[in-house]
Amino acid sequence: MINNFPFYTIGVDYGTNSVRAIVVNCNNGQIISSSVFSYPHGENGIIVSDDPNVSRQHPRDYIDGLENTISTALKDAAINNELVRGIGIDATASTPIPLSKDGNALAFDSRFNNRLSALAWLWKDHTSFKEAAEITDCAQKLRPEYLVACGGAYSSEWFWSKVLNCLRNDFEVFEAADSWMELQDWIPFQLTGNRTAGLCAAGHKGLYSNEWDGYPDDNFLSAIDKRLLKVKTKLPKKAKNVGQIAGNLTANWAKKLSLPEGIPVAVGTIDAHAGAIGAGIKPGVVVKILGTSTCDIAIISSKNKKPNIPGICGIAYESVLPNYYGIEAGQSAVGDIFNWFVNKIQPGEKLSHEELNTLASEISPGASGLMSLDWNNGNRSILIDSNLSGLTIGTTLSTTPAEIYRSLIESTAFGARIIIDRLRDYDVKIERIINCGGIAEKSPLLMQIYADVLNCEMEISSNPQSCALGVAIAAAVVGNVYENFNDAIECMTKLDDKKYFPNKKNKEIYDQLFLLYKQLHDAFGTNNREIKLNNVMKDLINIRKQVRVGE
Repeated sequence: MINNFPFYTIGVDYGTNSVRAIVVNCNNGQIISSSVFSYPHGENGIIVSDDPNVSRQHPRDYIDGLENTISTALKDAAINNELVRGIGIDATASTPIPLSKDGNALAFDSRFNNRLSALAWLWKDHTSFKEAAEITDCAQKLRPEYLVACGGAYSSEWFWSKVLNCLRNDFEVFEAADSWMELQDWIPFQLTGNRTAGLCAAGHKGLYSNEWDGYPDDNFLSAIDKRLLKVKTKLPKKAKNVGQIAGNLTANWAKKLSLPEGIPVAVGTIDAHAGAIGAGIKPGVVVKILGTSTCDIAIISSKNKKPNIPGICGIAYESVLPNYYGIEAGQSAVGDIFNWFVNKIQPGEKLSHEELNTLASEISPGASGLMSLDWNNGNRSILIDSNLSGLTIGTTLSTTPAEIYRSLIESTAFGARIIIDRLRDYDVKIERIINCGGIAEKSPLLMQIYADVLNCEMEISSNPQSCALGVAIAAAVVGNVYENFNDAIECMTKLDDKKYFPNKKNKEIYDQLFLLYKQLHDAFGTNNREIKLNNVMKDLINIRKQVRVGE
């Protein structure tokens, strides 16, 4: 630490349903205050349509939430605002926004009121699956190196597929848009007036790499659709890491927020990557950000050869921390699956999450005879296929809601194991797994199941706001409170005393069940039509009998 004086930073975390701002004491990472703004537009902040693939948000919610949360958090903190040394921003990714010439969201233009294409395209929007396949096919023919960087296939969640979908399906909006920016970049732009691109979203979602001098080359984009060149020309030529300054707080925003003009704003980053920083990421550690979806984040030194790991959705230079390759994988739905079951299916007498967790905790592994696939929102890793759906087999007339609920939790654990196994298969050192997010804190059942399925101790970040803390740490670095991330992370992060250890008996049952999960995974998720499934139901029944006799 450069100065022992109590300096503060602000972390702003744009989530799927709300935005949160925290004020952090840089001496110890203590959150002094926190404020949450729920997005008012749509259903829980998400604007949908008859097309189940559509998930959009109104950019007005982002701006209103920015001013509301920072102002409220600072008021509640009751600190000397002159001691605030920086602001950090993270956001869901990929969430690109079409912009007018003045840098405002196109949705603010009265011509495009209620126009879905003019809104922010949320990460979970999968309308662009055809365009993603087209980009993948083109890269296979012309630039296979692009696919190496994103696990072998381009995703419908990501920047270029969404822009291409807009071009193909709402040309009026595409033509009206002067530029497109990721949410993580747009907010720092609003605060500073400087256009920057974070290496995080650019590298993992935008096919950006120093290996090919930035974004995809003109010949490649032209082969898809030459009109994409218009978009590329407005993107910053050089992307920056989260340890660099996006710009300085403008006089206008300084007045709105009652903050010193000119304080640095860190380059924006993806929420999961920020969460990894806030949880204390280092080599040998996988940080699991458990929420609506999940992201698994690891880092390896940039001195090492960049790995090629099929099915891992991104390996990008300095996307998490300076001087490291960031490795990102994840699952498209975890918390979303549990919410779907509770809110849409409404099991039993409308049982709550808490009630179902209690009942499911009384069920032994394998005792239900159920097996589920965690693809209710497609598969992010390892298959990288949004055009997949969930599945539960083994139900009988005696199957209970709690048994199904537990099976859904187990399915997400098996999906997590697929990812961890793939990383280890390609020599990524994994010595520890640190979990963060609301689910990790609220569900001991889920944590124990994950420990048993992954056969690994589950540690938990002690900070419930790991994502916001991560960008507050970045703000401390760009604000010169700390010289580097290592020092900042050491002082500003800590782990919970509670840990979950594998249960040997449960682990043995889950190893049997995982083989069946893998069988279903490969049969429904790959092109291998020779996989037979006639054993699965009977094997589940036999495991159920085995477990119940043992009880």
